[in-house]
Amino acid sequence: MRRVFLLIYRIVGNVADAQDLTQEAFIKALQRQDQLKDLEKAAHWLSRIASNTAIDFLRRSGRISFSDLEDLPEPLVSSREESPEQRVLRHEHRETLEQGLGVLTTRERTALLLRDVEDLPAEEVAARLNCSKATVRSHIANARVKLRRHFDKRQG
Repeated sequence: MRRVFLLIYRIVGNVADAQDLTQEAFIKALQRQDQLKDLEKAAHWLSRIASNTAIDFLRRSGRISFSDLEDLPEPLVSSREESPEQRVLRHEHRETLEQGLGVLTTRERTALLLRDVEDLPAEEVAARLNCSKATVRSHIANARVKLRRHFDKRQG
């Protein structure tokens, strides 16, 4: 459930929407469980349902909203004991990443997350975004350039 929530959250950028969409994704999965033929592919199948649910939400709503990471439920933020220094560093790293993702367009962010975080092949990302593989590669390249510039600015 955590993985599905985080995938959806990274796409929609809002905790409340991600929580609702996570529930919606699991409902869809339960309703379509007869479509799952290979249990070894269940995680990938559920990931696809989750990302499609998030993408459909963005298309329907035509909006993107962001929420502070402090609003995340505590178990999602920290799963182990940390020193105060480690907690501050983790918070700063996460904040920098979230700000970096915020400079990307919806399609760039979604393509990058599906390809690099979810490790989906370019063909799959293209199918989910309803575009060509070349467009996916362009979105990912643009996203990486924007992220690099963002991180360079933060360190410079």
